[in-house]
Amino acid sequence: MSEHFDVVVVGAGISGIGAGYHLQANSPDRKYVILERRDRLGGTWDLFRYPGIRSDSDMYTLGFSFKPWTEAKAIADGPAILRYLDETAREYGVDRHIRYRHGVKSADWSSADARWTVIADRDGEEVRFTCDFLFMCSGYYNYARGYTPDFPGVGDFKGRIVHPQFWSDDIDYAGKHVVVIGSGATAVTLVPELARQAASVTMLQRSPTYIVARPSEDGVANWLRSKLPAKTAYGLTRWKNVLLQQYFFRAMRKHPDKAKKTLVDMVRKELPGHDVETHFTPRYNPWDQRLCLIPDADLFASIREGRASVVTDVIDRLTETGIRLASGEELAADLVVTATGLEIQLLSGMPITIDGTPFEPARHMTYKGMMFSDVPNFAISFGYTNASWTLKADLTANYVTRLLNAMKKRGMRQVTPRLSAPVEEAPFLEFTSGYVQRAASQLPRQGNRKPWRVHQNYTLDLMALKYGGIDQEMEFSNPEPAGRRAA
Repeated sequence: MSEHFDVVVVGAGISGIGAGYHLQANSPDRKYVILERRDRLGGTWDLFRYPGIRSDSDMYTLGFSFKPWTEAKAIADGPAILRYLDETAREYGVDRHIRYRHGVKSADWSSADARWTVIADRDGEEVRFTCDFLFMCSGYYNYARGYTPDFPGVGDFKGRIVHPQFWSDDIDYAGKHVVVIGSGATAVTLVPELARQAASVTMLQRSPTYIVARPSEDGVANWLRSKLPAKTAYGLTRWKNVLLQQYFFRAMRKHPDKAKKTLVDMVRKELPGHDVETHFTPRYNPWDQRLCLIPDADLFASIREGRASVVTDVIDRLTETGIRLASGEELAADLVVTATGLEIQLLSGMPITIDGTPFEPARHMTYKGMMFSDVPNFAISFGYTNASWTLKADLTANYVTRLLNAMKKRGMRQVTPRLSAPVEEAPFLEFTSGYVQRAASQLPRQGNRKPWRVHQNYTLDLMALKYGGIDQEMEFSNPEPAGRRAA
């Protein structure tokens, strides 16, 4: 036996909750369900529990377009974001559509039936669903495994080693010597927070990352909220931040040398007398990798005050009491935190078949950054690499409802992106970050022209996905049977 829905959404994080809202608002006649593997909503913001967990995007763009963020802090911590997601799901009734502890195991599309069959595991029991449209909102990384290099000597270390993705309440760092391996968003978040209680905290990096300090509160946003209705103030702030982000991104990409100097000089002002050339001057250009945001310059403050330090070197091996570096220096450690990255995993790693043929993303082209060539009635939510995830997730969910409504109006059961002419292929993500490069062979490709080009630009996507046409290289087919249409 199986249960049928018009739409099955996989994942109850930011993308899945947003999908539920848009389905209700724009396609209210469609019956949908959200399948969530975990026992509560929130996705990333429920999974990550490490000290100091926070957003690296402002909440006026990480928040939903339809639900104002009203707290004072623009750079919010994990618990505040989770409260916001809980409140949103309850306020709009999305929570009533979530099936918890439903881990999706496989999906198969049948063109003859114009239907997906989705198999999930519910507490060890196999449950089946069928749906007309499958919407993957399961994020982009493996929840069960983070990335940790194979460091020599791990078995010799007498202390504790933990990946931030699996932080637990029993990890004691008070009065301890801590080494955080990494220099990305997670590392720069952890270091100042651990430094509040640890005897010492060292951020050990192989190479530097661009780090930008920004106030945790948005003064303009708070002023607007004191003068205007919450929704109006939120909308104005959202557009202010979108346009500023796009301006600075374009300026940095157009003038990388000038941008690099500006970013590094900002660090020099925060850390006078420190070796900024060695520890805070990356070898790559700004936005070849994502910039790291630190609120209120907290990382720099912890370094200035001597509570934290940065070491740039290569690990030789772990020893009983710490980490020996290629330079011969040894860092004493009671606790080693491997903030070494995520493992990219599209589609929850589940097998998908199209009329019995296995779907391999790397053999397909992405359509508008959200669908795949020759794959019917299927979309993924994948956010921006240079801006807030939710900006693209909102647009994607809205576009899915446009397709659903067009299919109903035209009496068609199937909608499939089709290449009408050859395109030049390019990587799906044009990022040099290690986590992207490690997964490059498994990711789909993008093209050099629309609608196959993946824009990292909200205003372009807004025009294309919310207001643009839906027929460009999109095939509507598989007419509904006459009896079914009449019903």
